[in-house]
Amino acid sequence: MKKSRLQRERAEYRPKLPKGLQGAVKVKEGEPTQSVGDQEEIKKLFPNTYGMPLVEFVPGDKANSGKMNVGVILSGGQAPGGHNVICGLFDAIKRLNPDNRLYGFLMGPGGLVDHDYKELTADIIDEYRNTGGFDMIGSGRTKLEKEEQFEKGLEVIRQLDIKAIVIIGGDDSNTNACVLAEYYAAKNYGVQVIGCPKTIDGDLKNDQIETSFGFDTATKTYGELIGNIERDCNSARKYWHFVKLMGRSASHIALECALQCQPNICIISEEVEAKDMTLNQIIEQVASAVAYRAEQGKNFGVVLIPEGLIEFIPAIGRLIDELNDLLAAHGAEYKDLEADAQREYILAHLSAANAETFATLPEGVARQLSLDRDPHGNVQVSLIETEKLVSDMVEAKLAEWAKEGKYVGKFAAIHHFFGYEGRCAAPSNFDADYCYALGTSAAQLIANGKTGYMAVVKHYGHDGRVEGRRCAHHDDDEHGAPQW
Repeated sequence: MKKSRLQRERAEYRPKLPKGLQGAVKVKEGEPTQSVGDQEEIKKLFPNTYGMPLVEFVPGDKANSGKMNVGVILSGGQAPGGHNVICGLFDAIKRLNPDNRLYGFLMGPGGLVDHDYKELTADIIDEYRNTGGFDMIGSGRTKLEKEEQFEKGLEVIRQLDIKAIVIIGGDDSNTNACVLAEYYAAKNYGVQVIGCPKTIDGDLKNDQIETSFGFDTATKTYGELIGNIERDCNSARKYWHFVKLMGRSASHIALECALQCQPNICIISEEVEAKDMTLNQIIEQVASAVAYRAEQGKNFGVVLIPEGLIEFIPAIGRLIDELNDLLAAHGAEYKDLEADAQREYILAHLSAANAETFATLPEGVARQLSLDRDPHGNVQVSLIETEKLVSDMVEAKLAEWAKEGKYVGKFAAIHHFFGYEGRCAAPSNFDADYCYALGTSAAQLIANGKTGYMAVVKHYGHDGRVEGRRCAHHDDDEHGAPQW
């Protein structure tokens, strides 16, 4: 394959490892851990992997040079740096023992179940160092949750003499990883399972995971695009740009891009939730800002909107919860109805408060909330044109104010959704380093006999402390509002 100069330069970059992963290491165990809530219930579900101690890598006398073949899976949506996790894992197991082999299961967890794999050799690995995307082995969203899947996967694990499986993914993927680890531990199969946190949204952030890989690269990519739009905005001086950014469960991307680019308006979903704001209140705030700039003769600007905004509006969140239950219970009956009949069916079966909320929503949004869920059971918020919804409602509000003599100006909107543009970008040096360290950390967890753990690198860029933490139930409810 012919490579550009940029590709050649990226290939030449050598990721830096924190001191804790340089040379021989051993684990230092801390105190037993516990889940944030429902401790007894979770302990019953994970009797073999619950309560394991946090472990930290410290310098050791000698490395474990025993034979260990490893399987790796990319799960869920792409994030810049995934290839470097695999590269770090490959280099680490080869340093421990040159005879160790790495197998990549193709197109996500389904590759393990379907026995679809390839050996990742040095020639393959070297082609993908510091590159974006997940195309080395592909990714998928198959859930590992059934006993027959675990047993089918075990067949190929035994066939390839695999000691451990590394699953690189987000919250759902790492939950699947801990379920798999618990099952293999309960059966005494001797198969280790390690997770690596991945999501560009930054929605795995908690006390242990300071950042997830891809966030740095994605926000830099989106930031450049937003900066270009802002310069165009100041040049043309006639458009309001409404930009939707990735972030269903957290607004970290929108906030970081706002800090980088200083747009006129940035909506933070967590703030909306904390203040119990309605959709109309959000629209009033945005319209007020537009009207204020119009008074100064500035009929242009930029608005940043996280894609998960709709779900954070408390009234709509309550509506979605009831809709989920309704569609789960009566989906077969509902889906055969005509569109108009579906709307009436929903209104007739919702509680009074939620029916009122549903009735006030624009038809397109109401329709989207009542369509099929994604594989994880969530509303497919990425398909909701939130940026167009907000701009349309702002335009209507401004027209209303114009009739009342409260607004004099011109309003023309342009819409953008920045998502896929950042998912497979070439990783920044930070993400290249961080991901390589995560892969190396995963290898060391395996070499030290750990299972049901998630690889974590803390204080990166400072002392570079490297840790492993219990994988099961990784506090994905702690997203919350950004902390200053």
